Amino acid sequence: MNKLTMFSRRGFIAAATAVAVSTAAFGAIDAKAAEINEIHFVIPGGAGGGWDGTARGTGEALTKSGLVGTASYENMSGGGGGKAIAYMIEAADRLDNTLMVNSTPIIVRSLTGVFPQSFRDLTPIAAVVAEYAAFAVPADSPYQSFTDVVNAVKSDPSSVKFGGGSVRGGMDHIVAAYAVQKGGGDAKQVKYIPYDAGGKAIAGLLSGETEVLSTGLGELLELAKAGQVRILAVTSKERIEAAPEVPSLGELGIDAEFVNWRGYFGSPTLSADKADAYAAVLKDVQATEAWETVRKRNGWEKIYKPRAEFSSFMENQEKVVGDLMRELGFLK
Repeated sequence: MNKLTMFSRRGFIAAATAVAVSTAAFGAIDAKAAEINEIHFVIPGGAGGGWDGTARGTGEALTKSGLVGTASYENMSGGGGGKAIAYMIEAADRLDNTLMVNSTPIIVRSLTGVFPQSFRDLTPIAAVVAEYAAFAVPADSPYQSFTDVVNAVKSDPSSVKFGGGSVRGGMDHIVAAYAVQKGGGDAKQVKYIPYDAGGKAIAGLLSGETEVLSTGLGELLELAKAGQVRILAVTSKERIEAAPEVPSLGELGIDAEFVNWRGYFGSPTLSADKADAYAAVLKDVQATEAWETVRKRNGWEKIYKPRAEFSSFMENQEKVVGDLMRELGFLK
């Protein structure tokens, strides 16, 4: 299989940035954005995870910048994200002010049959951020580098338990397996413990239930600053601005670049005008100081991909991710 163009910075960020720049330089506030007074965010996982942080960070920036009057949040765990998707579909007629946050797992979990729906059963609004994955260990861990982890897996796969905030065969599992494979190990032998969102996965790492955490970089930055964890590697080719002290997989000789998009979906019956208004306000917020504060705090990459482009992007990603999952043995 060729390099993961849909898992690479070129695939997830460069193309999206080109769309954003060619569409507009985030100039004057879009008139459609003025139609949005309140947004209720549905979050498919528990507190402390990447979806939770993205929704609350977006709401924070929207309200502080004055683009939206109020933002509210509802964590709706269950079914690997399927419970929230089912809710968006079943309650569609009364969810005119509601957006659901999601990311690459909506593709992964649909392919694996964790839930029967796909992004096509919702109204794609926009992809708004991208985030590299990372691997972390407790501060007192004997593993000093991700190379040490890979070598341990090669020597005795049962000695290393990876944790993540997604189901087996989900994104955190795939990223760990892919990195180990590219490091010379056997992806199928990676021992993975699933948790309901990043907060519980972090607790599992700190309690000793797992040895290595596979998750989004933004979920680890504050923990690393507090000295609770050490981030061994970020899934980029080179070191990144958000964590310049963390080695990249690329510099370790592991060609396993990965970056995860996060974006928003409306109910399947959401009108085109309202969907356009949501897309507009999510574009406008990116020009604000409040958004830049949230973005830098979370180590997010800049990305904006509105409705039609977002849908096309996911259709292409579905094929590429499916090919990768078959290569790694997660799909037949």
